[in-house]
Amino acid sequence: MATTKTFEYAVRDKSGKVVKGRIEANNAAAVANRLRTMGMAPISVDEVQTGALQREIKIPGLSDRIKLRDLSIMARQLATMINSGLSLLRALSILAEQTENKALARILAQVRTDVETGSALSASLAKHQDTFPPLMVNMVRAGEVGGFLDQVLLSIAANFESEVRLRGKIKSAMTYPVVVFVIAILAVIGMLLFIVPVFADMFAGLGGELPPLTQVLVAMSAVLKVGIVPLIVAVIAFAVWWGRNKNSPAVRERVDPLKLKAPVFGPLAQKIAISRFTRNFGTMIRAGVPILQALEIVGATSGNVVIERAAKAVQDSVRTGQSLSGPLAQHPVFPPMVVQMIAVGEDTGALDAMLEKIAEFYDQEVEATTESLTSLIEPLMIAVLGGIIGFMVIALYMPIFGVFDLIE
Repeated sequence: MATTKTFEYAVRDKSGKVVKGRIEANNAAAVANRLRTMGMAPISVDEVQTGALQREIKIPGLSDRIKLRDLSIMARQLATMINSGLSLLRALSILAEQTENKALARILAQVRTDVETGSALSASLAKHQDTFPPLMVNMVRAGEVGGFLDQVLLSIAANFESEVRLRGKIKSAMTYPVVVFVIAILAVIGMLLFIVPVFADMFAGLGGELPPLTQVLVAMSAVLKVGIVPLIVAVIAFAVWWGRNKNSPAVRERVDPLKLKAPVFGPLAQKIAISRFTRNFGTMIRAGVPILQALEIVGATSGNVVIERAAKAVQDSVRTGQSLSGPLAQHPVFPPMVVQMIAVGEDTGALDAMLEKIAEFYDQEVEATTESLTSLIEPLMIAVLGGIIGFMVIALYMPIFGVFDLIE
């Protein structure tokens, strides 16, 4: 039997977009033939080397993690194959074979089996709630009912790609201050544990009274020596507790409003939540999801309980036959511009287009805010780090000025 090999390919779909991926086959010709049957034009097909140096390093718990980007690629490839005339079963089989993420490939194989036994695609996806978000499941269900599944999958891919870009912007804004903050904490702990005690012993041998700043530093060092182990245990315990409870309603009710009121990052959190809410809402309405069901889902996917409350208020308003924009005006988290644009979208019958414009506007606002925050935080964090280290150095060297008096 011929040995199966792994190939990396680059193809151009019917819309002219370049799509890349991996697939297993006996040879490059078989890969090219399979790609052509999917309605795609092969650009390059290269065998993946599997030697010791080329093997992928897998980290337990991270290598099989299914990211939003994986779902985006899966949705776009599935839409391309369905649009090319392949059956849903055949398309799912190909995806299960060529998907790079092994965990997603296993789940797609299970979905393919469910579909083969007569289940709808949306029902099969709904069995894997930890992998496929409710937004995706409900949009697929609407596409199945309306007969435009390929278009819905493209909308899902575009939505997830926008979300990935948004998360990238957030990470770019948070990475620098977090790294500098961690370095500052480690530097302070290192000086208090290893450097300050040396100076304290030297000053004690010389006698005399230490300056107030030095006394404070020595006292902090003595406390940290005793409390470093309990402190580490407390930090680890809090991290574990936070990881398990950060999404619980009780915690979110307290933390999410504080995020919007934070001095520097509050406006950024507000813009991110509005961008997610309007983008997901517009995408689901365009896909044909009933508006009440869409409101229930987009409130939960906004990432903030304040937006979720507003979505529930709008849902109650729509259920009684009233407008969308009325309840939103009663929630300060939505600026007047957003409320007015939604009202115009309702009046003109172009609510999905108006929501998309709002999402695009706030995506640009998030990008501008992150750039300004980065330019502001960089010198600020450098000043804070320099101030902390400078204070400790001054406190350590102040007694040295009186060393000669003590010796005499």
